[in-house]
Amino acid sequence: MKKTLFVAALVATLSTSLVRADLTEGMKIGAASLSSAGPIAFAPDGVLLAADPKNATIVAVSTGDTSPNKSASYSIEKLDQKIASALGTSTDEIRIVDIATNPASHSVYASVARGKGPDAIPVLLQIKPTGELVEVDLTKRPSSSASIPNAPQSVEGGKRGNPRNESITDLAFTDGKVVVAGLSNEEFASNLRSIQFPFQGVSKGASIEIFHGAHGKYETNSPVRTFATLAIDGEEHLLAAYTCTPLVTIPVKELQEGKKIRGTTVAELGNRNKPLDMVVYKKDGKDFVLLANSARGVMKVSTDNIKSVTPITNAVADKAGLAYETLEYKGVEHLDRLSEGQAILLQKADDNSYKLISIKLP
Repeated sequence: MKKTLFVAALVATLSTSLVRADLTEGMKIGAASLSSAGPIAFAPDGVLLAADPKNATIVAVSTGDTSPNKSASYSIEKLDQKIASALGTSTDEIRIVDIATNPASHSVYASVARGKGPDAIPVLLQIKPTGELVEVDLTKRPSSSASIPNAPQSVEGGKRGNPRNESITDLAFTDGKVVVAGLSNEEFASNLRSIQFPFQGVSKGASIEIFHGAHGKYETNSPVRTFATLAIDGEEHLLAAYTCTPLVTIPVKELQEGKKIRGTTVAELGNRNKPLDMVVYKKDGKDFVLLANSARGVMKVSTDNIKSVTPITNAVADKAGLAYETLEYKGVEHLDRLSEGQAILLQKADDNSYKLISIKLP
């Protein structure tokens, strides 16, 4: 009887620990700082994950922003002017690097660079539906950080830019881990790594090889530009987009240190184009991807036949693979899920100002 009770208690304890880990474990007030503005994403419980490409570091900060507002909607014109005014500068001296929605509160956050070049100052801002801006002060919030051990060296003046700036190109929280895309200093430079969270040791990650249809060859040195997670046959995958614009699936379980992974190219969405941001969502029982691009607008990609689509392993003149439609939204540079049925868009208007709007997922 005692053994039965002990086993039952042990199972209950393990179940509880698996359901809810303390994501602020190891955080201390003022423990982390940023030297550059990079991509951002959210973990549960209002924990903001901010990339610092210059230092090849990821900072996690407990925002304390956990009061839900499920009916939140956004329509903020001249957002860049509001940010510049709040930071005491002009619009030509700021750059909105990324946006992300806090799922605990439905507030939108922005990663902003104040100034230009390598000396630009990183700023994290909470943007409320009213348009109020609140700076996330890392000196006053609990935080922690993790450094990437094999980031590329800083090389100024290179033909393809400074590779250090691409040490982290995108990141996301999934299933208790932070998945990070970027470049490494390895021979196969394209890298994906999965970091246990709260932060523990950071591995050198896995090297990624993909077939680039527009170039007609396998490539190992181009980083993932943006990615999202989705389930394929019940197994978690990354859906990753590259410049020019291959769309590739990669099993998350394969992201092991030192492993060389060949992704599966499931679409070619057109060359001379850079993917900017993407989200996966479900509508009417079907899965879709919303993908913002630099030159080809916002695409709604169907993943209905992603399991059966023929992998692309030969040169493609223009487009192939998964079907998509181009939506009417112009000038979208970043997007994220706002709620179950809404997305948030950062959109450049005709007068070059920026607006933040929420839309129904199409």
